[in-house]
Amino acid sequence: MTHPLLDLAPLSAARFAEIEDRVARLLDTRQDVVIMQGEALLPLEGAIRGTAGPGTTALNVITGPYGQTFGNWLRDCGAKVIDLAVPFHTAVTAGQISAAFEEHPEIDFVSLVHAEAATGNTNPVAEIGGVVRRRGALFYLDAVASVGAEPVLPDAWGVDLCVIGAQKAMGGPAGVSAVSVSARAWERMAANPGAPRRSYLSLLDWKERWIDGGRRALLHAPAQLEMLALEACVERIEADGLETVMARHRSAAAATRAGARVLGGGLEPYVHEDGAAAPVATTLRTPGGVVASELVSRALSLDPALPLAAGGGALAAEMIRVNHYGADATWEVVRGCLAALGAALGENVSVDVEGALRAAEEAWR
Repeated sequence: MTHPLLDLAPLSAARFAEIEDRVARLLDTRQDVVIMQGEALLPLEGAIRGTAGPGTTALNVITGPYGQTFGNWLRDCGAKVIDLAVPFHTAVTAGQISAAFEEHPEIDFVSLVHAEAATGNTNPVAEIGGVVRRRGALFYLDAVASVGAEPVLPDAWGVDLCVIGAQKAMGGPAGVSAVSVSARAWERMAANPGAPRRSYLSLLDWKERWIDGGRRALLHAPAQLEMLALEACVERIEADGLETVMARHRSAAAATRAGARVLGGGLEPYVHEDGAAAPVATTLRTPGGVVASELVSRALSLDPALPLAAGGGALAAEMIRVNHYGADATWEVVRGCLAALGAALGENVSVDVEGALRAAEEAWR
């Protein structure tokens, strides 16, 4: 008996290349795009290990947990790392990046997360890219959460290594990811004796055996289901229109923040400024005495399908994440999350659920 998810025809090199080309168009880039057969941590780590090493001076921007991870990888490669950490309820500024260069003109690598879904902030990459480009440093960007929710433009912003994943705003699979690589980044890798070679982490292997060979022979058997799912989610974005998809995410974030402000009971947006809030997910701070993870559990008991989660680690005590991305970037999901949180919070304090929903609906429109 045949099964559509099991009895699949082999994925050809030509089909693989076509999917890479569609991802490149999504990013509006003329850089090489490499699709890697694993979750986005694979190209995120591979890109750092390929381009950083002893002699590298890296400015590592920390606006959430992934920035901390990148700093660890950079140090492990032997790079000198200058951490620029900002409070997780805000965003880094181009002025802060410029000041770091003034203090450390030897910086030749900058690592940044575009949108931190874990903390709900987003950073002004276009402005930061201008600063980095003027200084001649290599620019590495984690756009895993932001792609599909807000513009991601490696060429226009001067990003040399732009990593994306499909599992959030794109509404696709988690088991496949991609990275766009500039000519400068390839040159840095080729000159780096510590860059992974003959390794699953190696981007150089893809360059030498796939791209330089005219994309005719794959390095290994591709993950068919994940590749087909990636192709399908890109097709869906193309059909809806990228601007339409991004607009849904902006509306979801604006509605959630507006509703939370009116709901009361001490619940408030975790990221203070609207301009620093990521459209992919909204984080909320719980009032004193209310444990976020417990509030989320009560809300999910009313509707287990809602995309609600407590913050990670220590943030589980004070942060709620409304993960309104991908298929959940809808008014119905935002409404359901606000209603459930209001009902759970209203067990102990006074809240205005109806007022919150009216404010959210107005913001959505």
